Amino acid sequence: MLITLEVRRLFCDGVGCGRRTFAEQVDGLTVRYQRRSPLLQHLVEVAGVLLAGRGGARLLNILKVPLSRTSVLFQLMRMRLPSITTPRVLGVDDFALYADVYGTLLVDAGTRLPIELWAGRDAEQLAAWLRAHPGVEVVCRDGSLVYRQGITDGAPDAVQVSDRFHLWQGLSKRVSDIAAAHRGCLPETVPEPEPAAPSPELEPFAAADTPAHRHARRLFEAVHAFSGSGRSLSAIARELGLNRRTVAKYARAASWQDCVRRIPPRRSTRLDPYLEYLRQRWDEGEHTATVLHQEIVAKGYLGHYQRVKMAIAPLRRGLPIDTPRERPPSPRQVARWITTTPSRLGLHATEGLGRLFEHCSELQRTYDLVRQFADMLAGCDASGLSDWLDDLTDSNLPALAGLAKALREDQAAVLQGITTPFNSGVNEGRITDLKLQKRIMAGRAGVPLLRQRVILMAHLRRRYP
Repeated sequence: MLITLEVRRLFCDGVGCGRRTFAEQVDGLTVRYQRRSPLLQHLVEVAGVLLAGRGGARLLNILKVPLSRTSVLFQLMRMRLPSITTPRVLGVDDFALYADVYGTLLVDAGTRLPIELWAGRDAEQLAAWLRAHPGVEVVCRDGSLVYRQGITDGAPDAVQVSDRFHLWQGLSKRVSDIAAAHRGCLPETVPEPEPAAPSPELEPFAAADTPAHRHARRLFEAVHAFSGSGRSLSAIARELGLNRRTVAKYARAASWQDCVRRIPPRRSTRLDPYLEYLRQRWDEGEHTATVLHQEIVAKGYLGHYQRVKMAIAPLRRGLPIDTPRERPPSPRQVARWITTTPSRLGLHATEGLGRLFEHCSELQRTYDLVRQFADMLAGCDASGLSDWLDDLTDSNLPALAGLAKALREDQAAVLQGITTPFNSGVNEGRITDLKLQKRIMAGRAGVPLLRQRVILMAHLRRRYP
């Protein structure tokens, strides 16, 4: 549709007037120095906010408004951001821009809208923003020392709240480290198999003498020779010429066997229901894999011939058919069992933990401490926090003792995180949305453009839910 518009051109004969002529404007249709109507300009801006440059240009071309991606971004960057109103409850969190470069996002916990975004996560930037916007009463954050210092410098009267999610996440990470350090106890979660005749051909793991085992034993002894010296893992790594992660792995291990890669037991397959039949037919004298495969196919087996051939291979050497065994859980899985509410654990996990705790008192002690903290979080009761931190220190578990030291340094914020309803949930939601917008722009957008889109999109969604 083509609109032909005729407007008047007005003349001013005032001597002091710097502009001699004026073009008449039509409300809702024309704007001074603008080649688009307000409605079309709004469409261009919304396309830029929602889809950025390339995506916005494609949408506008479909709508018969041809614009390049550069023009769409130019119109987007011209848009004014909403004025900042100092929030009573402020959320602070960091996010990864790329590699090891991070940014900071500020969120109004009351309106759940982003306020500010900048590159970096140093204390001085946050302190300067807080000094420029006085009136913040509560600040929700994670356990970052940088943000703690920035809030203390910029808003010393504000109440700092250490987020419950990050507290639980930090405890779960330490539980995972403890489970990894007691990796040798994890096979105890598997129930005892049915007794079978011992196989003389198989040597026990501890008796095997291979170059890999000798190397693991040598490194274990070298790393543990420094135990009690007070030297850091980095110093030990430099002394031995090893990677720090390797030194940490051997330092956590209770024995050198825990550092040797084991061959995992075979998992169950669709051939398992037919193993007894294959063993019976072998004893009857049928040793041809093709014939055995055809016979079990007639009984309903849908697998390949090659699997049957591999299954009867031990019988040709006079060995029994390898039957599946239950694989021990990984340290991460055991840590998940320990940190999960007991009522939500399945029967298998509950029985496995029971067998594990009978064998490993350290993991039993870890479980008891985790459940104590979970009860504090569930009841919003921090009266036992000091005693719980003392129990962490006295647990003889370095991972929990280190956590207790970190929490004591931030005990006031931890106390607020347990007892008050304030949390960083809105921060995490905004960070998730921010990462989505960053990926839409293929990670090539600068911080100013990312800031423009994140803030404007949040207000646009509030306007058009």
